[in-house]
Amino acid sequence: MIDPHLASMLIAALFGAVIGSFLNVVIFRLPRKITFWRGRSCCPSCGALIHWWQNIPVLSYILLRGRCGQCHASISPRYPLVELLTAAAFAGWVYRLGPTLEAAGYVYLTCVLICVLFIDWEFQIIPDKLTLPSIVVGLVWAWFTPLSFTSSLIGVAVGGGGLYLVALLGDWIFGKESMGGGDIKLAAALGAFLGWQKVVLVFFMSALIGTVVSLIWMLVSREMRTKRLIPFGPFLAIAAMVTAAWGPDLISWYVRTFWMV
Repeated sequence: MIDPHLASMLIAALFGAVIGSFLNVVIFRLPRKITFWRGRSCCPSCGALIHWWQNIPVLSYILLRGRCGQCHASISPRYPLVELLTAAAFAGWVYRLGPTLEAAGYVYLTCVLICVLFIDWEFQIIPDKLTLPSIVVGLVWAWFTPLSFTSSLIGVAVGGGGLYLVALLGDWIFGKESMGGGDIKLAAALGAFLGWQKVVLVFFMSALIGTVVSLIWMLVSREMRTKRLIPFGPFLAIAAMVTAAWGPDLISWYVRTFWMV
């Protein structure tokens, strides 16, 4: 007989892959201001409608060999990647917390962060439709979880307010806008879900990841040295996902390593 916990994880992964397919629709349509609640999916190259059997998460991409079934144009590998990331997130949180309200909140946050990562990387925008509702959802969710509403509210102030001050300092140093309002709203949403201590860790980790990636990008890409600007949102998203999953462990390691004698 299959272990019930393993069965829950498998069901969560399958459901996550389906949700990941929807996230792909959001990632494609939201920055282009196309409604993602109505209308069937279609090929962005030829406009042909995608049949149900061509829209099975991950499997259809493999069977179609990464190409449109009608015009044979290449399909971005982002599609199966988003589906796999979402499936892994669903399974991982169910493994850690079980099918609980707490796990559901982290799953929601991960879905938002996956959308932010890919939208901001391509379009350099973080839509308010992702961040502003997430602040409200995070505050309400925290009321019923160990985080607590108070910690969530302080997290919103520290996350949004802290990054706003960083943006003001950056504007003064560089003489131009150094950080968009979308990053600030995203930080406030992260504070709502993670609390002020973890959101501070997100700031440090995202700055570190951003520095490393930017240096590598500068070395390997002429685009970076000419006109390509690397947005900060993806680094916030990656750091937040890591912090949500392993934040307490990282904080404990830091304290043991650098503060305990």
